[in-house]
Amino acid sequence: MNDNMPPFHANVPKPAPDKPNVVFVIYDGIVLLDLVGPLHVFSRACAEGTNDLAYNIHIASLSGGMVQTNTIAQIDSVPLSQLCKPQEGFQIDTLIIVGGDGAHVAETNKRLVDAVASLSMQCRRTCSVCCGAFVLAAAGLLDGRRAVTHWEDCDLLAKQFPKVNVEVDPIFIKDRSIWTSAGITSGTDMALAIVREDLGPHSALHLARSLVTPMIRSSGQSQFSADLVRQTKDTEGVFADLHDWLRKNMRQSISVNDMAEHCAMSARSFSRRYTATVGFSPAKSLERLRVDAARNLLEQSNHGMKTVAMVCGFRDQEHMRRAFHRHVHTSPTSYQASFRAS
Repeated sequence: MNDNMPPFHANVPKPAPDKPNVVFVIYDGIVLLDLVGPLHVFSRACAEGTNDLAYNIHIASLSGGMVQTNTIAQIDSVPLSQLCKPQEGFQIDTLIIVGGDGAHVAETNKRLVDAVASLSMQCRRTCSVCCGAFVLAAAGLLDGRRAVTHWEDCDLLAKQFPKVNVEVDPIFIKDRSIWTSAGITSGTDMALAIVREDLGPHSALHLARSLVTPMIRSSGQSQFSADLVRQTKDTEGVFADLHDWLRKNMRQSISVNDMAEHCAMSARSFSRRYTATVGFSPAKSLERLRVDAARNLLEQSNHGMKTVAMVCGFRDQEHMRRAFHRHVHTSPTSYQASFRAS
């Protein structure tokens, strides 16, 4: 351990019937961000209108003691055996299995998997961050349920556990009492959604502001940022100027011919090269840009649907609604209601 990096110390479980207990399960090789993002949310959450912390937080591992993360930091933990005693007054409300490369070793540890299965039976909800889903799957907790993990591991999760209904796109999924989330930062989104469910939207929005999070993302949000996809595909920035131009002029009616003319290319050559470079058609790219712009307006302004549709270049509100269902899997009205507290 690095002498300049003090360990994090776990709380010792104490009965506190007035506050729900949130337990994070860790093991060697967890991703530190998979832990500290949700940990911060639950550690700072307060009931609406109060400064009273809403949850008791505990960090546990199979044997307790120091656990190595994917960084130089180590995390202190209590043994899971200390938490398996509901008769002594300690009741787990929310169980969260943290993710990381170590999950693929952890899922083969029968003692750990059995402990997670047993603890899950005591809980109101059981959750996973990223690859923590593999531990839940190994415990049989995801059988017949929808689940998600980091997009790079979705195929492996589906192949290894065919009874699990793995979905690649969502940032998190709630299937009855089981919550699973995608990679890294989506664990924070899941935690904010749980706080919203438990304590109300104002508590979740206050936390989001303290985290300098641009918005509270819903479970319907995609793991894949359209802008990031474009940048990843167009590594040489061939169409970067075009994308800037589209953002500045999206209020206007823009055709593929207009885009081709801006790039000084024939429409046919432009469409072929753009699709080959970016991975989807120019028209689809423009629609995604407009949806992203509409999302920002719905989150940050008081504009009505008609104004948002007009400003973002949609022909009318119905065309905007259809585009939202294609890309965000919800309606603009539901999206606004989810991300803004009245």
